[in-house]
Amino acid sequence: MVTIYDVAKKTGFSSTTVSKALNNYSDVSEKTKQEILRAAAEMGYLPNSNAQSLSTKKSHIIGVVFAEENGVGMKHPFFNAVIESFRKHAEREGYDLIFASRNLRNRDVSYLEHFMYRGVDGVIVFCSRADDSQIQDLINSKLPIVVIDMMEAPCSTVYSDNVEGGKLAVQHLHSLGHERIAHIAGSFINAVGEARAKGYQKGMQEIGLSIRDGYLVDGGFFSIEEGKLAMNKLLDLEVQPTAVFTAGDHMAIGAIEAIKERGLRVPEDISIIGFDDIDMVQYITPKLTTIRQDTDLMGNQAAQILIEQITHKKKVISSNVIPVELVSR
Repeated sequence: MVTIYDVAKKTGFSSTTVSKALNNYSDVSEKTKQEILRAAAEMGYLPNSNAQSLSTKKSHIIGVVFAEENGVGMKHPFFNAVIESFRKHAEREGYDLIFASRNLRNRDVSYLEHFMYRGVDGVIVFCSRADDSQIQDLINSKLPIVVIDMMEAPCSTVYSDNVEGGKLAVQHLHSLGHERIAHIAGSFINAVGEARAKGYQKGMQEIGLSIRDGYLVDGGFFSIEEGKLAMNKLLDLEVQPTAVFTAGDHMAIGAIEAIKERGLRVPEDISIIGFDDIDMVQYITPKLTTIRQDTDLMGNQAAQILIEQITHKKKVISSNVIPVELVSR
């Protein structure tokens, strides 16, 4: 195993200088630092993580929690895309990720206890409900934290402009000539679903359209099955909508299936617009118009915010809203 003494012998610098260069000390010139780093890479030098942790007081590990209601976690394309973007940025900065198992609760161990035991430097949480007691424990702890998809919390949060997205969806459908516009909402106990429903209501109000009875449907937790059930409720109304804004692309796929099973056509009979812009909606028939969330920017910004807190050893309270855009297909 290659040590710093081996690197020192190869480069001719003292072991102290080599150690400082490898740990990015400012009193080592850039030229010297690059020469040492190049030699270390060529020799296959790997720092001892335990020794590094003792000297820097950092583990270079970030904990990850998925606390969303439908329990799909990384199987959902949105979460998968955000965490992949987050991972890339964190790894460039020298951090590894560990994921908290949902089975922790069955073992009577909290997320906070688990992460304190593992010695993580910070935590990223995917959570859209503010009433989860374990998430609140994490938020109120001393650990640096960033939360994805929570609108209001005493910590750093990163989320899409869901209200604006709802308005964009309504404006687009109205521009196509629709006035009977319905909305399949995400669960009303979910902050994201509530915000998108608010955008729908604001959009309808701003263009002077009233929301008919039964046109605002609780579509549950953003699944294909729940989108289909909600669409069937709309199709059972005496006066069917001519257009539907769904709070998620999975729900939109379910809605399209329900429409086709009734012998109707999309978009000739009923237009559908989604929210997320997951990859598969480019390939279904018809291709789905949707509101795109910038998952690359969300993950990248979340990583920057969290690592900055870790570096400065200071928790920060901030709301970071990521713009959305209409993708017309």
